[in-house]
Amino acid sequence: MKFSTPLLACLPAVANARFTESHERTDANVVLYPDSPPCLIETAPGQRQWVTEEEKWELRRAGQRFMDVTHTPHLGAFHAQSVAKVQFPEECVQQKAVKKLAKGLDKASMKTHLEKLTSFHTRYYKSESGKESSDWVLQTVRDIIKESGAHKSGAYAEPFPHPWQQSSTIVTIPGKSNSTVVIGAHQDSINLWLPSILAAPGADDDGSGTVTTMEVLKALLASEEVRNGEAENTIEFHWYSAEEGGLLGSQAIFKKYEDDGRDVKAMLQQDMTGFVQKTLDAGKPEAVGVITDFVDPGLTSFIKTVIEEYCDISWVETKCGYACSDHASASKAGYPSAFVIESEFSNSDPHIHSTDDTIKYLSFDHMLQHAKMTLGLVYELGFNSFSEDQAGEL
Repeated sequence: MKFSTPLLACLPAVANARFTESHERTDANVVLYPDSPPCLIETAPGQRQWVTEEEKWELRRAGQRFMDVTHTPHLGAFHAQSVAKVQFPEECVQQKAVKKLAKGLDKASMKTHLEKLTSFHTRYYKSESGKESSDWVLQTVRDIIKESGAHKSGAYAEPFPHPWQQSSTIVTIPGKSNSTVVIGAHQDSINLWLPSILAAPGADDDGSGTVTTMEVLKALLASEEVRNGEAENTIEFHWYSAEEGGLLGSQAIFKKYEDDGRDVKAMLQQDMTGFVQKTLDAGKPEAVGVITDFVDPGLTSFIKTVIEEYCDISWVETKCGYACSDHASASKAGYPSAFVIESEFSNSDPHIHSTDDTIKYLSFDHMLQHAKMTLGLVYELGFNSFSEDQAGEL
């Protein structure tokens, strides 16, 4: 792998063993991306630089998060300055309906889906198997919709195509209004040493979030009221392509939403929902990690309330930095977003971005807690009549 010493020298000391597989390193003089155009990345608000494709992956291996804004340099430039601030509920009010639906959440179903998802050699967004995995995601959620009968009332799933091989997937469940609540996860995976070649099962990152939200979709569609479009707001489930490439898929989607003037009231990202061993080894209680930096404080506060109401475990505050998952794309477009993860960030899965990110390390009991929280949140907000402050800069 060809490394750029000046580029590494300007980085903070963020190298982390979780991004490294020493046995997979290549010769230092090999250039893997000779024909790739330069990329414009944003490592913090307003901090941008041009890098080569090699340098882009070098940054990721060093633990640096960023948004690749090459094709979306103006995301949020206009809409984010005028969108009205959303007011979120202070308490849960849909306990009877949510707890009934939660009985349909099934760990065995999540395991079956995750076994299939991790069977693809890699879900790298530029690979053929990455395309095949996104085709499977699309067909699977279409099957969920058809089996529930929700397609008869207008629910549907469609691909969101990109210039690369892998598509994103969007499920839409129409409500009484076009105001929209979004539940997201990213479907791609990556091996950071040789993305196009080496295996990347991506069981936790983000296979766990992908199948958690699939299970929530299935449970939610057991509601006759939801299927019949009686929710106050439209509900969408997103499975993003190319998160690992710098939030590319979610940026494209939220740029389209911004351009179309879409009214997104809330967006929750589920990225890694299954690993708890480091938390337990540290003698700490199992908990849902609630990200507190670069998120909407009102939505985040309500998520804590939802966890307390619908989960059997509590929550713990944690931080993950700028552009650490797809919620950042929604935030940049001016939409309230939040992010939950499996634990405190420091205790999250050390096996990601490698050949060892496999099911054997995951707890489906913990994923079930994430599913309960997500189901509670999407139902509560789906049936919530939102009020807003006057439009102004967020």
